[in-house]
Amino acid sequence: MIGLITCDSGRAPKVVAPYGGRAPRLGTNPLAVAFPSDLEGPVFLDMATSAVAAGKLAVRRNRGEPAPPGWIIDKHGRPTTDVAAFYDGGAILPMGGDQAHKGYALSFMVETLSGILTGLGFGLDPQGRHNDGTFLAVFRVDAFRPLADFKRDLADFIAYLKATPPAAGHEEVLYPGELEYRTAQRRRREGIDVDERTWQQLAALQREYGLVPPA
Repeated sequence: MIGLITCDSGRAPKVVAPYGGRAPRLGTNPLAVAFPSDLEGPVFLDMATSAVAAGKLAVRRNRGEPAPPGWIIDKHGRPTTDVAAFYDGGAILPMGGDQAHKGYALSFMVETLSGILTGLGFGLDPQGRHNDGTFLAVFRVDAFRPLADFKRDLADFIAYLKATPPAAGHEEVLYPGELEYRTAQRRRREGIDVDERTWQQLAALQREYGLVPPA
């Protein structure tokens, strides 16, 4: 089957400004689509409709790294690369850079499917009915065509794309989900690098809840 899922941020604080605005009104509002295949790695899309997922800003804050241009604005609506400005009342921009109206429109659709269609509401209202709204659609491939034929054509499509000569700065063309699959395999072999600040935060949580701190 083909799966499509969207999710809004429910009662959680909003972090994304709508296109043309400076105050956060939306969550990062991710969407995901996955296709059945016989490839070694799964074929899927899983992305925020904002310029960046909020967790990646937390990583940059802990590492003391700036944000790339086009990710965030400060509380006055001015573009900035200072991650601290985001945590001081700033906002994340919609995905798309100078075409951010497209990311904003995608976020709007996610919020509508996840919050409006489900009857869970929108925006931030701690007293409201809204929780993390989720919309899920599943499509039976064999209602359209034989599953084996679909998988064969999908594999052929991917091979066609990967046969593209790589552009400057790239080693190869990857299909959606391939990089994540390779990263997961590498991390299973080699482990996951965690910066010192994040490690100390994890250790503090373990001490707070009476768990054994990490070595």
